[in-house]
Order: sequence, then structure tokens, then C-alpha cells
Amino acid sequence: MNLVIIDYGVGNIKSIQFAFQRLGLEAKLSSNWEEIQRADKVIFPGVGEANYAMNQLKNTGLDQLIPSLQQPVLGICLGMQLMCEFSEEGETKCLGIFDAEVKKFGNELKVPQIAWNQIFDLQSDLMKNIAEKEFMYLVHSYYVPLHQKAIATTNYGIDYASALQKDNFYGVQFHPEKSGKIGEQLLKNFLMI
Repeated sequence: MNLVIIDYGVGNIKSIQFAFQRLGLEAKLSSNWEEIQRADKVIFPGVGEANYAMNQLKNTGLDQLIPSLQQPVLGICLGMQLMCEFSEEGETKCLGIFDAEVKKFGNELKVPQIAWNQIFDLQSDLMKNIAEKEFMYLVHSYYVPLHQKAIATTNYGIDYASALQKDNFYGVQFHPEKSGKIGEQLLKNFLMI
């Protein structure tokens, strides 16, 4: 299988690459349009600030390429947020794949949320063989409110969408590559889609 992790200077790329190595698969890091378009599956990671990340995508034209991809694409953490229409972080216009706005957690909550937290209301083949209320690892200050495209929900003061799906695009707020056996199961599921 030809698996590509989009490398645009913003991300937890090595930990994702190691997670797939543990599954016996070499994932290629690339920002090359042709390599990304030829991939069987694409991982779109992200850690950091939304506005900076979008500028990095625009500088390489990847902001145009990513929404046009036809193969399964998995956005992780900031990658999922960048797939939305807009983020309050830096008042950032994002890729617009998901019709959702990314909001900042309220002042009554400790941010960032750095914790193992439960996922529930699971839907989609991405969540196959994962039980309700399993724990995933999260690190984030911004979230996607509950949404019609949600395939997993998490509670941190409020219920929010911790995973989304639209057509061939999947997004997870949590870090499957840092979430032990359950995260590994999710990555296996993605490879089977």
C-alpha cells in the first residue's frame, strides 16, 4: 500500500510514521503534489497554530490540493480542524471540507485539554471494533462543536465532535498514534477503508 503523510512543516509526523511502522507499513513523508495524488491513503497531520498552518499550506498550494483528493484522507488533531470552514484561532479561513467552525474552549475550562478522554456515539467503519467509551489521547485548546458529520463525540465540559467524516475525508481530534491499542485499531481501520 502506498501511504503518504503530508509534510508541510507543521506536525507530529515522526510519531505517526512510527505508528504505521509498528503496523508493518512504511509511510512516506511528502509535500509533492504527484506523490500525494498517487497515494492509496493520505494522512494529514497537524500540531500548532491554525493560521500559521494554513499559511504553510497556501505557500505550497496544498490548500488547493487537499480538498480535491479522491482517496481516503485522515486528518489528525489540527489536521482535522483545518478541514473545517473556519477556526477562531487566528480568525483563520480553513479548507472548507467540513461545514463546521472551530471554537475555543471557554474560560471555565483548563486549556489545553491534555488528557486521555472517552469517545462515544461511534459511527463509521473508522470506528470498527472500538467499543463505546474507550479512551483516546487529546491535546487541544480548540474544538469542533457537535455536528451532523460527527462520527465520535467527547465530553470536556461540553460534548463536542472528536471525529468527523464526509465522503472520503475523515478527521480525528485525538492522536491515534499516541493512543495505544485503541489508536492502533483506528489506524488499522483506516488502512482497510
